[in-house]
Amino acid sequence: MAVLEIKNIHKTFNPGTINEKVALNGINLELEEGDFCTIIGGNGAGKSTTLNAISGTWMVDEGQIIIDGSDITKLPEHLRAPYLGRVFQDPRIGTASTMSIEENMAIAKRRGEKRGLRWGVTKAEREEFRERLSELGLGLEDRLSTKVGLLSGGQRQSVTLIMATLKKPKLLLLDEHTAALDPKTAATILSMTDRIVSGHGITSLMVTHNMKDAINYGNRLIMMYEGRIVYDVRGEEKKALHVSDLLAKFDEVSGGTFANDRMMLAK
Repeated sequence: MAVLEIKNIHKTFNPGTINEKVALNGINLELEEGDFCTIIGGNGAGKSTTLNAISGTWMVDEGQIIIDGSDITKLPEHLRAPYLGRVFQDPRIGTASTMSIEENMAIAKRRGEKRGLRWGVTKAEREEFRERLSELGLGLEDRLSTKVGLLSGGQRQSVTLIMATLKKPKLLLLDEHTAALDPKTAATILSMTDRIVSGHGITSLMVTHNMKDAINYGNRLIMMYEGRIVYDVRGEEKKALHVSDLLAKFDEVSGGTFANDRMMLAK
């Protein structure tokens, strides 16, 4: 059974107005357990809209979204939380600046559970947090009481990544989660992401503008254009891809109007 099934989803913003925008135009996608799928496309292609549709940030106009056999299409965002982990582009999203690392992780640990009066972090949880943070190789396992707001962007995004995977989600959504970081830090976060996703067998969707990253990470790549999936490649065929192949495909699907999008994509 597929972990994620997207069936013919459509989303139009501001319908019937001068600002009408067809964001998703009949998306169909299935991910099997352990798939790490990268999504590439120019601005307005529908990449982040797809992730927002899955997470329930907004409801789709038509179609179905099924995770692990459960139809979540009409569920509000908070009821989808037990199924999903998500890391955003902005390192400040997903963590509370004034709370410590361990307090943030405790919230993540209890995601999807009923809230009770008990708040204190248990000894067992603290050891788990240390163990998971040690995967990062940043020494954060020895800084559990540090306020998250005092961390660098890379450190904070690293903590967010651990929080998103602390309770193994059915699906991990990575929405250009290295775009706001400097190149060296971004490369480190991507390497961590690959190690965590592979090590824990987490089914993942990663949106990126970087064609090299889209090729180098994951076992599957999809290309989006004007709200549609126009290219889907996996396995050995994906490993054999070059940036020039993706550029040629973009030129093909855009009918020669790719010049503006080319500036938005990193090689």
